[in-house]
Amino acid sequence: MTATHHAPATAPVSTTHGSGSKLSWALADSWTMTRRELAHWARQPVQVVVGLVFPVMMLLMFGFLIGGGKGVEGDFTSYLVPGMLTMTMAFGLEATMLSVTQDLGKGVIDRFRSMPMNSGSILVGRSIADMLQSVVGLAVMIGVGAAIGWRWNNGFASFMGAVGLLLLLRFAMLWIGLHLAMVAGKPEMVQAVQILVWPMAFLSNAIATPASMPAWLGAVVEWNPMSATATAVRELFGNQSAAGGSWAATHAELLAVAWPLLLVAIFFPLAVKRFRDLSR
Repeated sequence: MTATHHAPATAPVSTTHGSGSKLSWALADSWTMTRRELAHWARQPVQVVVGLVFPVMMLLMFGFLIGGGKGVEGDFTSYLVPGMLTMTMAFGLEATMLSVTQDLGKGVIDRFRSMPMNSGSILVGRSIADMLQSVVGLAVMIGVGAAIGWRWNNGFASFMGAVGLLLLLRFAMLWIGLHLAMVAGKPEMVQAVQILVWPMAFLSNAIATPASMPAWLGAVVEWNPMSATATAVRELFGNQSAAGGSWAATHAELLAVAWPLLLVAIFFPLAVKRFRDLSR
């Protein structure tokens, strides 16, 4: 990786450029790091394919093999697909977490720090690449959902609103993952950290209604950020939704925005601080 477009190391960018120029360099550095991550896709196609196929397998298993839909009245596919789209936003983080820990272990990030580049662009580039992969994953899942009979009924604007809420949740989950990856520090620790994602994913209303659960568990499920997103996207898609009269259930769209923003507000600065502390 080279950085020939920057000023020499003896003339730091921060002292020779104005704020507008610094922003331009930061954006350029972020795009360079994004292209680095995208280049890994071509070198590791199996990992990319597995990341795309796994949520499809989950959808087909719950839809046709394992069953589900406890408490769902009506078309289970209409209820399941939005729930699985939401769960997909929590899957695949281990690949990003592994990449971060591997770069840390190999000293790649230290080499980037020695270059006259914006250090924040390393995390930004990683997050952009992950979000692009999430868009591809969503497109695949939506296509498979349509193939098994799922439809959205509220028009294009509501459809894009639902996709936006899903990607907002992914963005929040991503920064949680980046922070935990740097806390873990080693690839072998990532699996232990990744296990924490599964309770959050399955203790939601993705595949069953809170009303079908014990009262205490249903209350926990309704306040799960993933339940808020799942309920909100079902409403935006015009799909089968879970009946519920709690505040969380009736304000799902508000919580689908508030929860991810709160998580980003917490974990983004934690990730940035942890990243800076690694060089000390």
